[in-house]
Amino acid sequence: MIVKKGLGEMAFNKGGGAINWFPGHMAAATRAIRHRLKLSDLVIEIPLSSANEDLQPMLSGKRRVIALNKKDLANPNIIHKWIRYFDTCKQDCLPINAHSKSSVKKLLDLVEFKLKEVIVREPTLLVMVVGVPNVGKSALINSIHQIASSRFPVQEKVKRAVVGPLPGVTQDIAGYKIAHKPSIYVLDTPGVLVPSIPDVETGLKLALAGSVKDSVVGEERIAQYLLAVLNTRGTPLHWKHLADRRIEGHLREPDGKHEFNLKDLLPKQRKPIDRSDVHYIEDLVTEVQRTLFVSLSEFNGSLEDETDLEHLIEKQFQALQKALKIPNKASEARTMVSKKFLTLFRTGKLGPFILDEVPNHSDSVS
Repeated sequence: MIVKKGLGEMAFNKGGGAINWFPGHMAAATRAIRHRLKLSDLVIEIPLSSANEDLQPMLSGKRRVIALNKKDLANPNIIHKWIRYFDTCKQDCLPINAHSKSSVKKLLDLVEFKLKEVIVREPTLLVMVVGVPNVGKSALINSIHQIASSRFPVQEKVKRAVVGPLPGVTQDIAGYKIAHKPSIYVLDTPGVLVPSIPDVETGLKLALAGSVKDSVVGEERIAQYLLAVLNTRGTPLHWKHLADRRIEGHLREPDGKHEFNLKDLLPKQRKPIDRSDVHYIEDLVTEVQRTLFVSLSEFNGSLEDETDLEHLIEKQFQALQKALKIPNKASEARTMVSKKFLTLFRTGKLGPFILDEVPNHSDSVS
């Protein structure tokens, strides 16, 4: 008899122990957030696996807009389910892309609409952006500031938020004036991860999304979890059309002396990509997807049995090493496979994806 376990409870995922990352500057930021929450008229919350339970009572008492960021990387069908879920909670919710001005303008319109009833009696209004690290808070703030600067004559110098792929890069709480009459300020706060992540799977989700540093959890463990998620959801089976499309010979290599580095796809390192780079990435993604489809379609075990699933993932690691053209003798081969595989996933090259499952409607009433 197979006892069904959550992915986080399976030994090969649980083996690394509990996951926690709470730098000192974020502890200080939590204290500052409490103070500013009392003063804030509206909160823009970018949610992820772990809402900060300590702050939820204060947040729930505020006017709040949920911004579902990175919609360009998300499965649109699942996004619609999340929107319906928040509707049942009577909670304003909007999918956005923080790097798109048209998308952020829609968010600003909703924020201004929500603040209309306050504008009558308050000369200065505060809007606060909150969320865990690496969900796009700073990118959102920067876009808001650019749009506001074109709308209103903002005289004072404004310090821009730092955008990057590493979590926790915004290390202080800064204010951005986005409107006159009344004055509206948007406060940027470092996302505060709960000091104790409730379970291993939540920690692994946060790590996979980049909200916990890879070095804390280990790239191999994160990649292993990603493979477990993809397999149990049957995602590789959607790549059946690639089954017979093996890339003959070598991948189409980029022009020039240096091999294209997948890290160049990440926001902070993003560089102009020429046609040969595009072909190289397309071939790489095709081979990775084809490899995962073949391995899952040939799998005869049970995905609910942790030993069977662990064996499948081990086989896929070996197949991915070949697909990603990593030499067998490489001493850090598994780490190299993990890093490249995670980069393809995080930059949306493996397709749109949402890790969090939509709660039951009955849960939304609580």
